[in-house]
Amino acid sequence: MPDHVLEARVWLRRPRPEVFAFFADPANLACITPPWLGFRLLTERPVMAAFTVLDYRIRWLGLPVRWRTLIREYDPPARFLDVQVRGPYDRWEHRHLFLEEAGGTWVEDRVTYRLPLGPLGRAAHALLVRRQLEAIWAYRRRRLGELIAPALDGPA
Repeated sequence: MPDHVLEARVWLRRPRPEVFAFFADPANLACITPPWLGFRLLTERPVMAAFTVLDYRIRWLGLPVRWRTLIREYDPPARFLDVQVRGPYDRWEHRHLFLEEAGGTWVEDRVTYRLPLGPLGRAAHALLVRRQLEAIWAYRRRRLGELIAPALDGPA
């Protein structure tokens, strides 16, 4: 089954070190995840660094799903990459990139993912998963605007 790619970009009117610090605190993931996912960080007091392992629990279609990610790359305040070790996807790699511009920070996300179950996974992607991921990122964008700074399409 082919990989899918989700790309998102938002500009926040805050310095890169401040924005990166928000993302580098795993507890903040709950703040930018829609409540309907029932996100819960299971790892106690994690510290972000290369090779940190994070365990989560989410609800997908009402079913509990455990998810484990590994921080494969960590280069503050420029970027980090988390990969799914265990979870609902056959592949999940999420690159977070933080770029300075005009006194603010571009936050760029690139998620490369693949669903299991061949044709059934392709149908689930077309019918549900793609739209759910888009809704998650739309929620995330709104929450970043509320929690950090106005989320804009670019510097004014």
